[in-house]
Amino acid sequence: MLAVALSLAAAATFALSAMQIDSVTGRVGALQLARWQMALAFGMTATASALLGGWRTIGVEQFLWLAGLSAAGIMLATTTYVATIQRLGPRLNALVFTLSAPFALILGYAFRAETVNLTQGAGVGLILAGIVLAILGPGGREGMRGPKALGLGLVLGIITALGQATGSLLARPAMLAGAEPFTAMAIRSGLGALFFISLLAIPALRPAARPTAKDTRRIGASAFSGIFLGMSLLMAALAVGDVGIVTTLSATTPILILPMVWFVTRRAPGVTAWAGAALAVAGTALITVASP
Repeated sequence: MLAVALSLAAAATFALSAMQIDSVTGRVGALQLARWQMALAFGMTATASALLGGWRTIGVEQFLWLAGLSAAGIMLATTTYVATIQRLGPRLNALVFTLSAPFALILGYAFRAETVNLTQGAGVGLILAGIVLAILGPGGREGMRGPKALGLGLVLGIITALGQATGSLLARPAMLAGAEPFTAMAIRSGLGALFFISLLAIPALRPAARPTAKDTRRIGASAFSGIFLGMSLLMAALAVGDVGIVTTLSATTPILILPMVWFVTRRAPGVTAWAGAALAVAGTALITVASP
């Protein structure tokens, strides 16, 4: 029961983080938001790591794996993740992000000789069906920004999911070797922050102005809820529960985000939005449960 509660709480914090990111859309650009978010996340996770003595668990090999994770999962995927939210809105972004499960399946098959069974294939089909249903159904494009938001948003969302799946693949050796989780998060967010800060050397990528104090607090809230608190809850759930159940329940973000969108917009999501989210979560569950 504790693992279930922790897993659902993690999914809720991931949804809350997406809502916080969406709240600064139009005022803070994707690169600027990612830079502030990673810098704040590094401060939080590095402090936790120092208190736990986690830096002693990192060797050269673990650092290199985590650096690769940062390149794929932070420098690339975080930028496109923020940009996807800014174009599709948090609801559809959460749905498209479920593609990370099929991508992880494909990468595991291609690079780790892992098998793919019919049940997992059915899970991929459910995820794709859920995304299509949510987009094509009545009100499916609510929350999008601009006439070309759908095409560009889907491309960015797919890149995000692929980057996340690649990052998970790269993180596995480091975590199996005993890297402390907070330290692993501090390394990847710290390297990501350095990357985004270095981009300030390019004049065209410099923001016109700093975020306001209110927007900075919202960015900090997104870093705290999505990276620090969310991952802490997920790790706690994995420590006391079955991996398959925890992974499945923590992937219920597409459903849990719907009441949040409802509360903020004062408009109830349509039936197809709920059905699409349910299909995507069910597909993720099939992929997870059927994994060897």
